[in-house]
Amino acid sequence: MAELVFFSGTMDSGKSTLALQMDHNHRARGRAGLIYTKLDRAGSEVLSSRLGLSTPAREVSDDLDFWDAVVDHATSGHRVDYLICDEVQFYAPAQVEQLAKLVDEMGIDVFCFGITADFRTQLFPGSRRMIELADRVQVLQVEALCWCGRRATHNARIVDGAMVVEGEQVVVGDTVSGPKTVVEYEVLCRRHFMRRMNSAAARAAASSPEVLPFDLDVCPLPQQ
Repeated sequence: MAELVFFSGTMDSGKSTLALQMDHNHRARGRAGLIYTKLDRAGSEVLSSRLGLSTPAREVSDDLDFWDAVVDHATSGHRVDYLICDEVQFYAPAQVEQLAKLVDEMGIDVFCFGITADFRTQLFPGSRRMIELADRVQVLQVEALCWCGRRATHNARIVDGAMVVEGEQVVVGDTVSGPKTVVEYEVLCRRHFMRRMNSAAARAAASSPEVLPFDLDVCPLPQQ
């Protein structure tokens, strides 16, 4: 029986690597599938992992209708047994509903991969709808680690070396948004996310012999 499955985790938890592995496994058993992604770090129309593996993929535009696209592909004489959908947090809720319809009405397995919450700890609209509709939600077992060694649970946005909690929800990392503004992302444990203490701030604190690692003046709690 076909399923809609959502594999979730923080950055660095191996989501895209698993997506590539699942596509390989299904193709090795003679199944035919389509790969979709959106705003991949490596560019358009590619699904890539941080391990350096990649494969061509179909880019998900804001106006893509998954039902129409897959039905057109199938009625053109191509078999579709499954879909691999990466970066699903960036999909529109309506697109997630279209994926669910493909499972229910066409019997196609849909395997989705994405981050649950953004840098403000708020659910992405696509991820929220996926959690609401998926037959299964699986948290990846590969644990990403905070700079302190604890299990990382939150995705932090770093602008010019400092953690921020305000701004647009979707900004692709490892980019330069202005003449001197560099946007990056880092995974943190809850404690250091709440204290706004990324690895750069930790290194700065450790460089001073007069500062204890968890001094609230160095890593203050956010103002209410």
